[in-house]
Amino acid sequence: MKRAFINMAGAAGLLLATAASAEGLSARDIMQKVYDRDDGNHAIMDMEMVLIDKQGEQRQRTVKSFRRDAGANGKDTETILFFLSPADVKDTAFLTYDYDDVSKDDDQWLYLPALKKTKRIASSDKSSSFMGTDFTYADMTKRNIANYDYKLLKEEDVGGHKVWVIEAVPTNPKEKEETGYTKSVTFVRQDNFVPVRGVSWLEKGERLKYMEVKKLEQVDGIWVSTEVVMTTKKDKEILHQTVMTSRNVQFNQPQPDDTFTTRRLEQGL
Repeated sequence: MKRAFINMAGAAGLLLATAASAEGLSARDIMQKVYDRDDGNHAIMDMEMVLIDKQGEQRQRTVKSFRRDAGANGKDTETILFFLSPADVKDTAFLTYDYDDVSKDDDQWLYLPALKKTKRIASSDKSSSFMGTDFTYADMTKRNIANYDYKLLKEEDVGGHKVWVIEAVPTNPKEKEETGYTKSVTFVRQDNFVPVRGVSWLEKGERLKYMEVKKLEQVDGIWVSTEVVMTTKKDKEILHQTVMTSRNVQFNQPQPDDTFTTRRLEQGL
């Protein structure tokens, strides 16, 4: 099935290249606009994560999130998450520094209250599950477009909106190891450059991950994916799902500098 999809895309390649040229955007141009899209600054939101196993059993987690632009050019991102419930994850906290500079590795730390210890997430661990969800630690940061080759596969409609379907393949072993993905296909809305669907091929286990934006809303003129579902499958079997929702999203809510520190991780809210 995968081979047939790729062959069909190849057969339509000339037509698609002409369409892209008419738009004046290459696949890399489109992904650059995705990367550069305004996602707001000084954001505060309430989050809920629902973890669903293959038997349909659910576990719910609530989180408070703070995010801001940082760095000399304002293109870095600092995010801190505080887990509020249930009891087994309460007071766990996660901090990430997402650097725009491709030569710098993103920094991530996880505070585990049971151990009273802050753990730095090593690059070799970033492809592992983030807090038992279908998202990885690598998924919690932006992927730098300089580390990928892009190809426009086709155009189609998703939810009544025209999208570009773009394939991304890592250009170096480090990126592949860190993310755990050998390639991905992203569906990008043409009117706002928001990814609304995605498929990623995992390097291990012959599994696929499917991302679907179920709700997309504008808050203060900023497009926010307020409900996202990530599903892990092997063949057609659903192994696990995570539903991540965001509520009470507010922008322009400045926080003190010490909010985004490992010390604050350990102090909690």
